[in-house]
Amino acid sequence: MTYHQIATATAAIAAATNRDKHDIALVLGSGLSEYAASLPNAVAVPYDRIPGFPVPKVEGHPGSLVSADIGGTNVMVLAGRVHYYEGWTLEEVVFGVRTAVASGATTVVLTNAAGGVGEGMSPGDLVLIKDHLNLTGANPLMGPNDARLGPRFPDLTGLYNADLRLRASETAGRIGIDLKEGVYAWLSGPSYETPAEIQMIKRLGGDLVGMSTVPEAIAVRHMGSRVLAISLVTNLAAGISAKPLSHTEVQETAGAARSRFSSLIDNLLPNLVA
Repeated sequence: MTYHQIATATAAIAAATNRDKHDIALVLGSGLSEYAASLPNAVAVPYDRIPGFPVPKVEGHPGSLVSADIGGTNVMVLAGRVHYYEGWTLEEVVFGVRTAVASGATTVVLTNAAGGVGEGMSPGDLVLIKDHLNLTGANPLMGPNDARLGPRFPDLTGLYNADLRLRASETAGRIGIDLKEGVYAWLSGPSYETPAEIQMIKRLGGDLVGMSTVPEAIAVRHMGSRVLAISLVTNLAAGISAKPLSHTEVQETAGAARSRFSSLIDNLLPNLVA
């Protein structure tokens, strides 16, 4: 991935959506992509029509960019993401969010489906990510650094922006939605974690576990934009849940929580403009 490839994709998005700039980007995780279909007067662009965009292969990630005006704010919605476990490089995994930032997004909202690890986490909970544990040994910034994208050694202190988390909490409280906070642990997948790995994560301070989000958050911060991340707890993690884990359960729980998720996002996005 090069600066030129990102610029080419940015120009293609502007031409296809007739919007030269998008103020906010929203990435929709497993089972949450139907939110994009609810947006009025939106313009949808399949990923395969955007130069350089990788196309998801996982059920629940349709692969479409949706551009919409929400409360006077131009929002780019990435309905579906690609994952490291699919065989993509991390440069490819973060290509979508890098393009969003290059398109003008000063705030990027990342969402995901996650397993609940911490005390009090239950399926259906919406949880703000306040920090993360990268347990993969991989990083999207490995390799040569292009200073036009960001610095060689970005500081990840406060990666998950405190002001944005406060705005999200206040918005959730105003509309009667319980919004918790926790630490997200990233493992590569695609196999679910073992009970021993979950106990390790718990001892390290993790409350949530999943297979995405962290590389995107790092890339967004590298380029200087703000990050807000929200997990939907779709299952209790291995050794905590009494039943086998499955992607079907993830999608079913996401479907059941869709109305609360949509209400939170609808009310939150107009309040996130820098």
